[in-house]
Amino acid sequence: MAFSELLDQVGSLGRFQLLQTVALVVPIMWLTTHNMLENFSAAVPSHRCWAPLLDNSTAQANAPGALGPEALLAVSIPPGPKHGPHQCRRFRHPQWQLLDPNTTATNWSEAATEPCVDGWVYDHSTFTSTIVAEWDLVCDSQALKPMAQSIFLAGILVGAAVCGQVSDRFGRKLVLTWSYLQMALWGTATAFAPTFPVYCLFRFLVALAIAGVMMNTSTLLVEWTSTQARALAMTFNALGFSFGQMLTAAVAYGVRDWTLLQLAISVPFFLCFVYSWWLVESARWLLVTGRLEQGLRELQRVAAINGKKAVGDTLTIEVLLSAMQEDRNVSPAPASLGTLLCTPGLGLRTCVSTLCWFAFGFTFFGLALDLQALGSNVFLLQVLYGAFDIPSKIGTLLLLSRLGRRPVQAGSLVLAGLCILANTLVPHDMGSLRSALAMLGLCGVGASFTCISIYTGELFPTVLRMTALGLGQMSARGGAILGPLVRLLGVHGPSLPLLVYGGVPVLSGLVALLLPETQGLPLPDTVQDVQSQALKKATHGTQGRSVLKSTHF
Repeated sequence: MAFSELLDQVGSLGRFQLLQTVALVVPIMWLTTHNMLENFSAAVPSHRCWAPLLDNSTAQANAPGALGPEALLAVSIPPGPKHGPHQCRRFRHPQWQLLDPNTTATNWSEAATEPCVDGWVYDHSTFTSTIVAEWDLVCDSQALKPMAQSIFLAGILVGAAVCGQVSDRFGRKLVLTWSYLQMALWGTATAFAPTFPVYCLFRFLVALAIAGVMMNTSTLLVEWTSTQARALAMTFNALGFSFGQMLTAAVAYGVRDWTLLQLAISVPFFLCFVYSWWLVESARWLLVTGRLEQGLRELQRVAAINGKKAVGDTLTIEVLLSAMQEDRNVSPAPASLGTLLCTPGLGLRTCVSTLCWFAFGFTFFGLALDLQALGSNVFLLQVLYGAFDIPSKIGTLLLLSRLGRRPVQAGSLVLAGLCILANTLVPHDMGSLRSALAMLGLCGVGASFTCISIYTGELFPTVLRMTALGLGQMSARGGAILGPLVRLLGVHGPSLPLLVYGGVPVLSGLVALLLPETQGLPLPDTVQDVQSQALKKATHGTQGRSVLKSTHF
């Protein structure tokens, strides 16, 4: 584990790590606004069919008598299932008989109505423009809105599949810089999408870049931080998502037009692209892959930033060769999915960590849908979501340093699942209790995300770390895509979706107990390092049992 010693020499927790954390976490905040964007840009405003008597001044002039807007609405639009104006149908001809005080509101037939053949009229009091109003994603086309979200999530899934192996081959910084540029370009282009299919295509391309940013940000933080401060760095990374949720509400509250909102959250990534050229590539990855000269330059640069220029000047290629001799004697494993699944010591870690990622994505979107169903103010809901997420992640940092990775990972998933399962026993009229359980479950989900982000980086060697992280991100997004489909089970029983949403994290949390504890261990660089750690643990356990046997009387 020679790199840990090199990192301690140049500074493993200094000014460089502070500047790097700020530079990497700020884009994460803006990235979160893209994830949560369609809570606002795709909000469904109140709407009704376009009707001549209501929306055509010539037809209004020909109306008999001085009728007010309410009377014209009553004869033009039938009542809907929620006692307001119907959102998807209108009368073929004005139903003047409905103005007779002796006539009931139901004195009309379905045959007298027709779909909104002339379009819709939308309420712009909350949002001046949304993609729903832009392309009429209502009534028979209402399924297109969730389809857009699924396409976006599929883009992150594909991006995670690609970026992991690309980063292991070409480097973390290069892929991160490219991803910043792609987010800026395609995010800006999305604001000018002429049609809904083009909008979905651009959102898919943005999602590809989002996967690259998330994965390489967490990896750079892990690989440039000491073992003791690794959990702190990853907690700051996770808090970036929490503050990003509140930032989304703030920006959306001030910008109510979807095109301007899209621009407001995309243009900042041009700045991220510019300053990313000054970021430092992972020296750990450079040395493990044999790029010694570039690794030496990066280590000397970090030493200078941390005020240890004299130490950096003492580093030479010969020093690096000597320090990394153990790693050079071992040929690095190829960065592939087959290596992760088939190599002894890695297969179980890969399967269990992937299941934990899946449970996080699946449960996260399950809880998000439950929270939206509460019917609260969408801006306030978004702020509360982020606010409740912050203390859970800070608490996770404290628990990780005291209890370790494995119990926190298992406990957070089990807690989230139990809270959802408990809601199946709470009557619907006890809204406050149901909301409290949902928030507590949300805290568990936030804790599991923080833990699995740290855990994945520690479980796998440097040569395979990005591939493993990409597989985890793919699994999380697969869970996110499947999560909404589980709600279809509600037709068979209102509690069935909650049982599934709660059962998956509980089972995943129990399976997480099969993972090894990594607290306090240096990051493994090669597959042999992982196997050596497992061998030392097994040897230590055997010696412990032998001592117990020899002292037994």
